[in-house]
Amino acid sequence: MKIFNTLTRRKEEFVPLTPGQVKMYVCGPTVYNLIHIGNARPMIVFDTVRRYFEYKGYDVQYVSNFTDVDDKIIKKANEEGVDAEVISKRYIEECKKDMAALNVKPATVNPQATQEIQGMLTMIQTLIDKGHAYVADDGTVYFKVKSFKEYGKLSHKNLDELQSGFRELKVSGEEVKEDPNDFVLWKPKKEGEPYWESPWCQGRPGWHIECSVMAKHYLGDQIDIHAGGEDLIFPHHENEIAQSECANDKTFANYWMHNGFLNIDNKKMSKSLGNFFTVRDIAEKYDLQVLRFFMLSAHYRSPINFSAELMEASKNGLERIITAVDRLKELDAKAEGAAETCAEQEKMVEVQKLREKFEAAMEDDFNTADAVSAIFELVKLANSTADASSTKSYVSCLLKEIEQLCDVLGIITERKTEVLDSEIEEMIVARQQARKDRNFALADEIRGKLLDMGIVLEDTREGVKWKRA
Repeated sequence: MKIFNTLTRRKEEFVPLTPGQVKMYVCGPTVYNLIHIGNARPMIVFDTVRRYFEYKGYDVQYVSNFTDVDDKIIKKANEEGVDAEVISKRYIEECKKDMAALNVKPATVNPQATQEIQGMLTMIQTLIDKGHAYVADDGTVYFKVKSFKEYGKLSHKNLDELQSGFRELKVSGEEVKEDPNDFVLWKPKKEGEPYWESPWCQGRPGWHIECSVMAKHYLGDQIDIHAGGEDLIFPHHENEIAQSECANDKTFANYWMHNGFLNIDNKKMSKSLGNFFTVRDIAEKYDLQVLRFFMLSAHYRSPINFSAELMEASKNGLERIITAVDRLKELDAKAEGAAETCAEQEKMVEVQKLREKFEAAMEDDFNTADAVSAIFELVKLANSTADASSTKSYVSCLLKEIEQLCDVLGIITERKTEVLDSEIEEMIVARQQARKDRNFALADEIRGKLLDMGIVLEDTREGVKWKRA
């Protein structure tokens, strides 16, 4: 199996630290709002990588964090007049709902930054003790970039050309940095911000130290794969390497994987351009399996362009697979149990070759586009060779192959049962009653169940309106 390693800029044979095991850390979202489709791409991509490792028999420890202390979370909390924890808890739960709808498997652990503060204090102190960090007069702790000779090895940037991390806060004490490239490990509190006690000041951690500590806590000093979006290469992942390797005196991650950017109609997604879509926005128009199928239709390292036309094409492609599976299920239920015919045995050799084609694509840096192509060839074979005269053995073989390979990609082949309008109306009435009774938890639960069923509610002056996603 070959993986393109951002660190070396080439495909490398995957050799795990421990035979039969994969330690994998994937940077998760900052939870201040509903996740957008840009967030969804690494979730889907690296969930698929995990699934393939598991399909090949590996025991995968998959850790993906939630950044639950951040400027954006604090800003949202201040706007609503609530604690930052209220915001982060709300959107962690909403994120988990969206991930389930995208058929993203739950992580082995979903650590939260605020629950790992002690580990951060310990690592920061270690870096200070080793001469890799220093404390400014106001209590800000900076990482000393020039103390790590290999800084820039992931992003392949020259140290002299680097700018300090663009996601860092400008805090008092910034002017006393020893070097403009030094980045924040710990920062003093500001009015209205959550804070924690530390030996240096009351404050909170920098962004980069959070992931270094969470990876170390749950996976150890060394991991096999660290993954995330291309936008995280610098400064986030570069800074993680510096912190972790200076603190632990070991190579942090052997393989670095990064997915390409997602554009909307050939433009960068932004609220100012009016082309910003949350996963929920897409769920109002499509089953989220379509979004997953769309994401896997391109190689993960390639930029991908989101458009209505491409989503429709993905919808049609997915429908083609599901229709073929439905047909095979019907044939399987009626077929006789006789041994395969000679002609069928020849076709089963073709089936095996297509499975090998699928695996070859996935073994070559997880080329899901070619893997999907192999599934379509299986579908074509099934449609052209399986009929009422086929043996049960042959039909079952085709059905099993398509379902299993789709499952590796996280594609659900079971058609959703249509919910009756009367059932929907009954649930809406129950929700309205719950709201009248001020049982908002039950009302939200019913709304969530309807959303899971593909029913989107809209509260209007004329009452509740609903539509199928």
